[in-house]
Amino acid sequence: MIYTVTLNPAVDCAMELADYCAGRVNRAETQNLTAGGKGINMSIVLSRLGIETMALGFSGGDTGKLLSRLLDRAGCPHDLTELDGQLTRINMKLRCGDEETEINGKGPDIGAKELSEFMKMLSDTVKPGDTLILAGSVPSSVPSSIYADIMRLFAGEEVRIIADTSGKLLSELLEMKPFLIKPNNFELGEICGCEINTRAQAFEGAAMLQKMGARNVLVSLAGEGAVLLCEDGSRYEIKAPEGKVKNSVGAGDSMVAGFLAGLELFGDSEKALALGTAAGSATAFSEFLAEKREIAEIFHRYYPGLQF
Repeated sequence: MIYTVTLNPAVDCAMELADYCAGRVNRAETQNLTAGGKGINMSIVLSRLGIETMALGFSGGDTGKLLSRLLDRAGCPHDLTELDGQLTRINMKLRCGDEETEINGKGPDIGAKELSEFMKMLSDTVKPGDTLILAGSVPSSVPSSIYADIMRLFAGEEVRIIADTSGKLLSELLEMKPFLIKPNNFELGEICGCEINTRAQAFEGAAMLQKMGARNVLVSLAGEGAVLLCEDGSRYEIKAPEGKVKNSVGAGDSMVAGFLAGLELFGDSEKALALGTAAGSATAFSEFLAEKREIAEIFHRYYPGLQF
């Protein structure tokens, strides 16, 4: 089972406008509601690829109920802890021409009691052999050490932990030896203190992160493709497929989901890298998170005829 943790999920409201002007009434031409949050995105893509998964996190109020309905509609299994007197945030995404503006709502206030109960639920639920993904931002009401605290829950147990976050939050987790991290080139450059523009530079940066504790490092490089540095020292790189980018939201999350699905389906890091790249690219080439058929079409450019 692959569990995802999203501490700060959202209902994403995407609107497309022909024109936008601050300070006056603007009317959308299209609008769409989706479940949002890095871990939630991953669970949706994993479920579409036929991998057993469960989205965990917090929800609250009427917007929390809407989030659950959107997850049901997406066919994504979930078990969200309800917060009394709180609302799941709403994130607005306004697209006008080639420009996109985001307004992210305030996350819920999670009390010490609710957090303690959530931690106990995690400890009781996640078993040896499972995978646990810690993804995305941490609400301001929660200690910044929360991901490290969760990792300590499973210290010494056979639980694969993936840390998909960035900045200081990621740096502080490296010494705890997460099974996988997936920075993009900008996030990798921020940690390493240098620009990452090529696959060769990405391998150098990934090696630095391994020395800091990460076991496997997957680096996405947008149009340059991706690289994977495994804990056994093996190195893989892949070119990005051709296609028109329509939506960057969720592409990185889809890549992580596709990569983990590839490990489950093929037991092979190189094929997993190809499936991860296919999933991330398929989402980037779509309006929303990619469907299995869209992922398969790109994957078969790398491995013609290989079914999953």
